[in-house]
Amino acid sequence: MSVIVVRQGLVVGETTSAVGDLLLIDGRIAEVGPSIEAPSGAREIDARDCWVGPGLVDLHVHLREPGREAAEDIESGARAGALGGYTALVAMPNTEPALDNVALVGYVLERGARCAIDIAVAGAITQGRRGELLAPMAEMAALGVRLFTDDGVGVQDPSMMRRALTYAKPLGVRLAQHCEDERLASGGTMNEGALSSRLGLVGRPALAEELMVLRDLELVRLTGAPLHFLHLSTARSVAMVAHARDEGLPVTCEVAPHHFTLDESACATYDSVFKVHPPLRTASDVAALREAMRSGDVDAVATDHAPHAPELKDLAFDEAPAGMLGLEHAASLTAEALGGVHADPHRFFHLLSRGPAFIAQLRPDDLRVRHSGHGGALLRGDDANIVIFDPHESWTVDRRELASKARNTPYDGRTLRGRVRTTIAQGHVVVSDGTLA
Repeated sequence: MSVIVVRQGLVVGETTSAVGDLLLIDGRIAEVGPSIEAPSGAREIDARDCWVGPGLVDLHVHLREPGREAAEDIESGARAGALGGYTALVAMPNTEPALDNVALVGYVLERGARCAIDIAVAGAITQGRRGELLAPMAEMAALGVRLFTDDGVGVQDPSMMRRALTYAKPLGVRLAQHCEDERLASGGTMNEGALSSRLGLVGRPALAEELMVLRDLELVRLTGAPLHFLHLSTARSVAMVAHARDEGLPVTCEVAPHHFTLDESACATYDSVFKVHPPLRTASDVAALREAMRSGDVDAVATDHAPHAPELKDLAFDEAPAGMLGLEHAASLTAEALGGVHADPHRFFHLLSRGPAFIAQLRPDDLRVRHSGHGGALLRGDDANIVIFDPHESWTVDRRELASKARNTPYDGRTLRGRVRTTIAQGHVVVSDGTLA
């Protein structure tokens, strides 16, 4: 029997929080209270001055397997996720080949089942992510896939997107869209504006994202099907989704840490580690995203963790692939954006755990798959997927010490405040004192 007592942390429920203890027995929360008498032989974890909440859930992770295991594989990505406080990751389908059929989805699920944390799968909307023919979503949904996306390119054809939404609605699954109109963004490497002109780099205009957001909001209005917007990067995009949600449309959106911590000026060095799609935007967009996170207009923070082999990221800015790492520092960056030690811990856990778990249907009351429940309320009977986060601890990112196979982090050498101290997945301590157990 596995018995763990988490001592005297700020236990952050869905609506209330209080300093107290958690008793975890055999993978479930057995008791929550101000002070719990530890059973004989229990492992005790000191959580004083820390936030204790549901394990984090990342809606948007590129684990690269199958096809590009030199950059990352499911096991290494899971280790990085655990260090970042994640107890569940959703693997994106833009692998080689794409996750567009039950055989490949089953392969990733089987590999994920060997990991210390849960690995869920997002299936492709169209075959090969080419935007031409629908993938067999019903067959993949029968395996437990609840999220579908052609992430990386997005569904460019509006009639195809309408058909996909119509097909997905009765399946009870959610589509997720990478919003960039490739006819406007084609060839662009950074945000289009005065800076891109001065640097001599082709720009990707904000309008390329915003037009597709507007298009797909109207398709949701037409079909009534739920839709999640991936890694929104502009103030206008988030505002449009928030307004549509207020109107009653079943839409959600996420923002990525790099979009609310870095702006286009980082590209002035021509360092390709700062190349990402959608691109880093203006300082005013960064400020607007941070405000939207605090106000509730954003539903989730998702890393868009995108590892690349070093030899590819060493290419010239306009030749290198887009993407950067995110799993091991997202919690720290989110806490900082919300106000650091003065941040609202309920908002922190909503953005990083409860919101993402709802969107991915990984909450205890939504489970139709073999995963354990995530994003719970920390109530008796919940699965013991727990993170202990210290909002006071400062640490410096060192790309050489990351658990990911790749090294393309834009935060190398940056000192962050707030760090994951302990990750408990399915009742097992997988990270202790910031180190893999």
